[in-house]
Amino acid sequence: MELLDPVLQSYPWGSRTHLARITGADAPTSKPWAELWFGAHALASATVAGTPLDELIAQDPAAALGYAIDTDNGRLPFLLKLLAADEPLSLQAHPTLAEAQEGFARENAEGIPATAHFRNYRDNNHKPELIVALTTFDALAGFRPVERTKELLATLAVPELDHYMGLLDAADDESALRALFTTWLTLPQDVLDELVEAVAAKCADYSGDDEEFSRVAETTCELARKYPGDPGVLGSMLLNRLRLQPGEAIYLGAGQLHAYLNGMGVEIMANSDNVLRGGLTSKHVDVVELLRVLSFRPLPDPVLQSWLTDDGWNDYDAPVREFRLRSRDLEPGEHVLLDEESATVVLSTAGTVALRHDDSVVEVPSGHAAWVPAVDAVDIELTARQDGATVFVATVPRVG
Repeated sequence: MELLDPVLQSYPWGSRTHLARITGADAPTSKPWAELWFGAHALASATVAGTPLDELIAQDPAAALGYAIDTDNGRLPFLLKLLAADEPLSLQAHPTLAEAQEGFARENAEGIPATAHFRNYRDNNHKPELIVALTTFDALAGFRPVERTKELLATLAVPELDHYMGLLDAADDESALRALFTTWLTLPQDVLDELVEAVAAKCADYSGDDEEFSRVAETTCELARKYPGDPGVLGSMLLNRLRLQPGEAIYLGAGQLHAYLNGMGVEIMANSDNVLRGGLTSKHVDVVELLRVLSFRPLPDPVLQSWLTDDGWNDYDAPVREFRLRSRDLEPGEHVLLDEESATVVLSTAGTVALRHDDSVVEVPSGHAAWVPAVDAVDIELTARQDGATVFVATVPRVG
């Protein structure tokens, strides 16, 4: 049971203030801080007293993982992150497990280096993910039902879009969304330039009272300014436009198109960094591969409702076998017990929490996390220090 030293990821969309402030670092930072990785990914493992966590687990997987040893072939099944965005992330989706295994093997056979910027599959795992807002958090997540999108496009009344509206009259929503999205992402650049400009102009003039449509119009204008002529600007209009309040969450399974826009949150996923991008980024975009993995089934409500357990935890019960995430606010001096029996990461997002197991005590300040191997994850006492604390506990659900 020891503190984790996370991997800091600096991406252009990151924040120069959010992660610095939550960790107690000086702000603003010299470069954007986008993510802190508290996990054991092979390409960016956190460390424990200087030893990469993935190597530490490999030394004694049974002691480290407990009953989770078979969940991901002796590896830590989940990757926990703090994420902070001041600008939109790319329009993206993640593969199924079978797609990831096939793609990883294919790119290995092609001799593409694991860290190459144009590589799609950096590992052989899928990436279902859950994010819990710590601040107001804006996102695009999952395709909106077609009838609602028809209403949006009719309200905006962009004459240049009339040519494409008939594609939404297909026999079912999935066929309609596939036809329109694929068409938009593969238009010639001169057509895209004209279409994105026309759409942005109409969005700038939108003055209706539909809250979601107002946010769509605002977001479309922002994206068009940052990425003129990018097909992702058009594709973004087909997605649910969400605004989460602190404590609210989004769950996204394989193939669900999304783009986080701004805010800070706690994110947990299967232990993977496989991302297929379709636009809104300077990173590698592979439209063909993205279309292979996309699910065009509408996602009417991507918001995942937490539930309050009998012992006082907010449980974000995602339908996956790789991770379980819970949170709790602790009053100053309040004690709670953990009894997990599997690999566990305890993250503080406010205040300091002390972890005690037998005679061992680890202090976890805000923005930091502790690694608790399964062998120690029994009868752990959590105690909030003088200012209270907010803690997130990541572990692996017991199956059966």
